[in-house]
Amino acid sequence: MQGDERVIDFLNEHLTAELTIISQYFLNAKMLENWGLPGLAKVFRDVSFEEMRDAESLIDRILYLKGHPNLQRLDTIRVGEDPREQIELALDCERDAIQRLRSGVELCVEVGDHGTREVLAEMLTEEEAHTDFFETQLDVIDRVGLANFLAAYVRSD
Repeated sequence: MQGDERVIDFLNEHLTAELTIISQYFLNAKMLENWGLPGLAKVFRDVSFEEMRDAESLIDRILYLKGHPNLQRLDTIRVGEDPREQIELALDCERDAIQRLRSGVELCVEVGDHGTREVLAEMLTEEEAHTDFFETQLDVIDRVGLANFLAAYVRSD
């Protein structure tokens, strides 16, 4: 099925963001592991795998619409120098994704691409859940302090 060029461009734009965040979250996981925080490392690794599945869905959709997935671009990877900054930067990325996905859903409604709209709406729901999680983690840090927060993530189980 030949897709609308604007939708394909949007999907590639969001694919770039997903590929970037996969790398960022995976780097966070490796840094946290190195800092002796395997529990928090697992959280970031798991979310990076979720984002990888989103990237796969985007690639599948671009191909279905007879477009060409662009896997050669990455945005700037924002590296947090400590766990709190990593969570703050992750929250920023998730909020950016929500904004972008809302625009993508609107575009799909405008051009009548309901299949892509469904794919993006599902991703939007996931990003909202990630946003809620990261907001909650920052709230917990503020309430109990960073040291107590990190103590909960020293173990990986």
